[in-house]
Amino acid sequence: MNIAVIGTGYVGLVSGTCFADLGNHVICVDNLEEKVERLNRNEIPIYEPGLEELVRKNKEAGQLSFTTNIGQAVRQSDVILIAVGTPETNSGAADLSYVYAVAEEIGAELDETYKVIVNKSTVPVGTAEAVESIIQKRQPSASVDVCSVPEFLREGSAVKDTFHPDRVVIGGSSQKATDILTELHQPLTDRLVVTDTRSSEMTKYASNAFLATKISFINEIANICDIYEADVNAVAKGMGLDHRIGPKFLNAGIGYGGSCFP
Repeated sequence: MNIAVIGTGYVGLVSGTCFADLGNHVICVDNLEEKVERLNRNEIPIYEPGLEELVRKNKEAGQLSFTTNIGQAVRQSDVILIAVGTPETNSGAADLSYVYAVAEEIGAELDETYKVIVNKSTVPVGTAEAVESIIQKRQPSASVDVCSVPEFLREGSAVKDTFHPDRVVIGGSSQKATDILTELHQPLTDRLVVTDTRSSEMTKYASNAFLATKISFINEIANICDIYEADVNAVAKGMGLDHRIGPKFLNAGIGYGGSCFP
């Protein structure tokens, strides 16, 4: 497939590179000219094991390129991935201004050629519908489906997580779009959860919230262990061996953090 990826942060750069390595033709877009120039020199702005080698390999093979020209990328692609930041506002809500700005730019470049637009950013429920509304207002004749396929990557193992995901959640807005996204992701895993866009967006928030809860819970248990002179590591091990709980995120320490946690 021909894929455009808007945004070359962790999600965009890793996803675009991995999809290129699967045989797709990928154009990654960023509005920072200096960043694009560095990527074209194989200078990777993030540390991720294996990423630099994959970028170099797929650029040399003609499967991967970088540009600031969003119009060129949109026109040449069948699937467009939105992977821009959604930073926290002062009120704690997600700032969707970058997502909506990209939607406006995409809409300005569309014609009647069918496109699947996929939001991979961490966004509130209903964002896919809002993006489609923006695009349709910008270009009423556009033939698009806006879908949600959230990422569940961990920094430091993002390439591995992309190639070997626990699952892929596909929030489709039509059967046609769902079929295309299923074909795109099937080389990665057969554990596909196919649902609607709102449920897909909610799955990402619910997953992040649950992991944050698990971290906070074991830290509270650690405080109680201090009071009663119990060993929190032994407690966590005893809990984690229960397959209903599992051992991950049961290491007491500093609180949770990161841009994708609530």
